[in-house]
Amino acid sequence: MPLKQIILLLFITASAHAQTVLRTDVLVIGGGVGVSAAGIQAARMGVNTIIAEPAAWLGGMFSAAGVAAFDGNHNMPSGIWGELREQLYKVYGGPSKVATGWVSNTLFEPHVGDSIMKTFAAALPSLKVLYYYQFKKAIVNNKKVTGAVFVDAKTKKQITILAQQVIDATELGDVMASAGIPFDMGMEASSITGENVNVPESNDIIQDITYAAILKDYGKGADRTLPKPANYDPMEFDGCCNEFCSKPEKLTSNVTAQKMLDYGKLPNGKYMINWPGKGNDIYSNMIPMNEHQRTAAIQKAKAKTIRFIYFLQTQFGFKQLGLADDEFPTTDHLPLIPYHREGRRLKGIVRFKIQHIADPFNQTEALYRTGIAVGDYPIDHHHRENAKAPQHLGFYPVPSFNVPLGALIPQTHDGIIIAEKSISVSNAVNGTTRLQPCVMMTGQAAGVLAALAVQQKTNARNILIREVQQQLLNNKAYIMPYFDVKTTHPHFNSIQRIGATGILKGKGEPFQWANRTWFYPDSAVATAVFIKDIGPFIKLQYFSNSFLTIDDAIRIVKQLGFIYRINNEFDFTSLAITKQQIKNKWSEWKLKAFDENRYITRAEIAVLLDGVINPFQLKPINHKGEFVY
Repeated sequence: MPLKQIILLLFITASAHAQTVLRTDVLVIGGGVGVSAAGIQAARMGVNTIIAEPAAWLGGMFSAAGVAAFDGNHNMPSGIWGELREQLYKVYGGPSKVATGWVSNTLFEPHVGDSIMKTFAAALPSLKVLYYYQFKKAIVNNKKVTGAVFVDAKTKKQITILAQQVIDATELGDVMASAGIPFDMGMEASSITGENVNVPESNDIIQDITYAAILKDYGKGADRTLPKPANYDPMEFDGCCNEFCSKPEKLTSNVTAQKMLDYGKLPNGKYMINWPGKGNDIYSNMIPMNEHQRTAAIQKAKAKTIRFIYFLQTQFGFKQLGLADDEFPTTDHLPLIPYHREGRRLKGIVRFKIQHIADPFNQTEALYRTGIAVGDYPIDHHHRENAKAPQHLGFYPVPSFNVPLGALIPQTHDGIIIAEKSISVSNAVNGTTRLQPCVMMTGQAAGVLAALAVQQKTNARNILIREVQQQLLNNKAYIMPYFDVKTTHPHFNSIQRIGATGILKGKGEPFQWANRTWFYPDSAVATAVFIKDIGPFIKLQYFSNSFLTIDDAIRIVKQLGFIYRINNEFDFTSLAITKQQIKNKWSEWKLKAFDENRYITRAEIAVLLDGVINPFQLKPINHKGEFVY
């Protein structure tokens, strides 16, 4: 062969194997609910961000997986979750138009969820979304993650993306595993966590998965019955409802077939098929599987869903319901990805456990002070399809809660923040932090943390917790899980900040499927409790009143200002001057009529402390919620 031809051949071969290398500030590796929230939030803070998404949609569980029914947080529409819900209301015509099924207050067509998230993303010039990017491996140097390698599923080209901060928002924590970051998988024994969950020994059992489906009503007289699936046996679904149950002990839910269907009724005559009791849940631990094994497991999950749909069509006469042909860009009309309830769980700076939810204000670690996302859903595990799983898990009744920032940060590695279902929680707590609103909020917090780390040229673990929390508050996100203080409350931010100091604590209440923590903004302030809770900031003397008056509160504020030498618009050298200055501010703060002899409310003292002393910023905290003196 002539020399010129040899040189040309070598050049062509080298070009074919050449890698494309991209660089960005923040790289969000996706697939899950948190990916879009993380990417959108980071980009809104002005840092260059890339979302590498393995499918063609944004939104993960609520769009690509077809689970378009938000579980929980109806009363705490925090941050980007609240923005999404407002857009859904606009699309469909208000709250009543999306309260179509009994599993949720907010149900919608998956393609609408994807469209809204893409609209949010398109408005940000510093955000680039790369679809069909399949994650292959993390790039790690001296325990610092500096990027990742992908394969473009369309072109089959290998692409390297380098970043100052990486966010793992994959469904199963694949980036974390590739980077060699320590994690847990499966159930911990109760003796390890101290949780009363009736797990005698640790195991590798995770929750059942589901391949959801969206059915569409094609109208009276239509027959959309599927061909009879292979290996079909209607008794596979024995006990799914009271109209198909061979023995009373097999009944999983005492509902009619129609009510079972209405569980996931969506707008525009559609139905989400995601039935947990002898429906289309299936056990499959895909976490340790390779790509080929995962593909095979997905096919098994799809096959079960097809059998369940055929069962509904033929057993109960729902033949007019067929797979929606206007939802997913797939040849089989099924969602793009399965619904994973659980993945790897990070060994983080802190581990969030049931105790921190059930009794947050009386733990050794005051993790509530570090909150960056909130949730109110009960601890909910799916294990019916695995006979080896404990079938009678014991869970404490829990109130609403907030997720600590340290649960997103690895103990051992820098350059990476963990989001999605892989944050550092116990197996039991994953049963509530895994739901869509909570995952969106942890994703948004991951975006804030990554952006601040880039802007400050430091590692995520070094970012001040209060900076992250304040950025979230700036975006109408909750850091404290107060049921009775909405973002529309005129003193929302002050109450959130003071609540995060522990000076004014809430009262938790387990309540059905929407747990609560009450702040009681209009209640009087019990003197003895207040003296105890403000103890980390000031040791107060006895007050004669059982409840604090406005005069009492001003005297306390004056002492704080003088002790900490706070230099602001207030004069703390004279009580009379301080009182007059506060009286002048009272109406500006939108508080009730100033009367120094009446009892001050919890909202009023939160505003007073926040506006004059700012204890939220007065003492920094570490990831365990301890004040750093």
